Amino acid sequence: MSGDRFVVEADRKVVGIAVKDRGGFRFFASDKDYQDLDRALFPRARTLANKVTQLSRKRGLAGRRSYR
Repeated sequence: MSGDRFVVEADRKVVGIAVKDRGGFRFFASDKDYQDLDRALFPRARTLANKVTQLSRKRGLAGRRSYR
């Protein structure tokens, strides 16, 4: 069961979760910066990870720190 869902991180920050779905993994964003990918279906976990990384770099989010 543990392979059915996992936390998705970008730059050491949780940005959503992925859930096993028919045809791959469905992404549910928990971070507003990743809403463009919300509910998208990816054929493999690696494909999802690559897309999250690309989005992070494109938007200049990589290396950004959030302080509370």
